[in-house]
This record gives sequence, structure tokens and C-alpha cells, in this order.
Amino acid sequence: MKILIVCSGNSGKISSFVEEQEKSLSAIGYNTEYYVILGKGILGYIKNFKPLISKIKQFRPDIIHAHYGFAGLLACLQRKIPVVITYHGSDINIKNNRLVSTISSRLARVNIFVHKNLAKKIYWKKNNIVIPCGVDLTIFREMDRNTARIIMGLRENAYYALFSASFSNLNKNSKLAIESITHSGMKIALIPLENFTRHQVNLLLNAVDFLLVTSISETGPLVVKEAMCANCRCVSTDVGDVRCITNGVKGYYIAEDDNPETIGKLIVATIEDTENNRMIDGRTRITELNLDLDSIARLISIIYCEYV
Repeated sequence: MKILIVCSGNSGKISSFVEEQEKSLSAIGYNTEYYVILGKGILGYIKNFKPLISKIKQFRPDIIHAHYGFAGLLACLQRKIPVVITYHGSDINIKNNRLVSTISSRLARVNIFVHKNLAKKIYWKKNNIVIPCGVDLTIFREMDRNTARIIMGLRENAYYALFSASFSNLNKNSKLAIESITHSGMKIALIPLENFTRHQVNLLLNAVDFLLVTSISETGPLVVKEAMCANCRCVSTDVGDVRCITNGVKGYYIAEDDNPETIGKLIVATIEDTENNRMIDGRTRITELNLDLDSIARLISIIYCEYV
């Protein structure tokens, strides 16, 4: 079966979760190719229609799998090839994007949402399925901390926290993260997660003392699952599915509110856990929940066969 993956390339590269999912689908036998959209806004996307049609004629896919609502709308403008759309969050949570995603959802054969709350915001309820993004267990894994610190140029005896995104991403709320570290009373260097390869992210998760998530809203976040695969501790606000996934797993603290003093206390508790070598096993939870890429690819494969 041939799958044409339609996604944005406006950032200069294909999103890592789209790329990793494509590789996992290829690994189980699908013939996959990309159509990468260059252009922003409705008009920018519509200008890709003729080139997309040319790609369809050349590749002759059985299914088009589009990522995000705008790409989904573009894919659905042609009506010959069935379209599966995956919605990742900003295409629904941002009000100006929701209308486009709602239209896309009515035209698609199947709609996949990475979080159940996204599905609730779309008024079209036909063939809506929740499948979270998967984690590549071959990349995200536990390794020796000192080795990871040496490779990433971090000091052996310092404290480090990995912030879940760039400081410039307002939704990630770096202000709260910095204030929380200040309230902890500890000297902790905060490293923003930006411009790193996937393998470097794994090295950082092994090198730091914990991952810090202070987001205002999330549909995941995927980085928490990646941290769990690397058995990296985490302090997070109660966003997305973090509480559900980490529930009962030692080493993962979820703040009851967005108060920096509350989060600061959790940071102190996390550092104490590290210094006392308290057990942590997030990777087992990820495998128990079948959140690895291979399991997610098999779920998507079932959808392809059942609905298309």
C-alpha cells in the first residue's frame, strides 16, 4: 500500500514526530513518500494544490495522510484519494485555526487526534479516533549520566534542568519555570530545548537532573514520554495527558497549581530523589501503555485497512 504524507516544511524541516512516524510505517511494509508544503496561511497552502495533484499522479498513492488541519484541507481539496488527517493541537486549540480544522474533519475519511480533548473541540464526530504520538525506543533510552554530561559539555557536579522548549515559546511559560527554580533556592541551570538533534535530546535527558514542564496548555507533551523512556525525572504542570501517563510512577511530580512556590518545592524533592538514588522506571510505563512508535504504527495500519 502506498501512503503519501502531506505536511508543512515551512520551518525548514519536517517535524520530528511526523518523520519518526513515517519511518515506523515504512518499517512495517508501507511504501511512503512526502509532499512537503511551502507557504503560509490559507492562500499559501492553496498555491500547493496543483503541485500536490502532480505528485499524486506521479506517486499514485492509495491513501493520503496529512498532518495538521491546514495540510488536511489542502489534501481534501482533491476527492479521488481518501485522506486521513492527524491533528496535533495548535490546529484546533488556536481559535483562528479551528474553523479550518473543522472543515477538514468533515472532508476527511478518518480524523486522528493526539489527545482526547482535541476531538471534543471538533463538531464533526464521524470517524474520529484518538491515537497519541509514539516514542522511538531505539533513540530514547537510559545511559550513563557522566558520559552524557561529558558529550554535551555539562559540568559533573552542577545541577541542570531541561526546559521543554525554546524560551521564546510563550505557551511553554519560561517565566514560570525561572521563577520556580528561584523559589527552590537551588542553583540550577535551565537549558532550553531548541536546535538539538533527536540523539542530542536523549543525551540531554540523561545528562540533566530533571525535565521541567511549565506549559499553559499541551496535547502531550511528547518530551515527557521521551524523558520517561530515558528514565529522566520530571516536574510538570498538570497539562495534557501528563498526569494520566505518569500516575503512580516514582520520579514524576505533577504540580497541583501554577504557583512557582509549589513547583519550587517539587524541584527540591526531585533533586533529593536524585541524590538519594531513588528508583525510577518511566520506560516500563511507556511500554505498558504501548506508546512506542511500533505500536502506534500498527494502530494506524489498522485504520488504513479498516476505513480506507
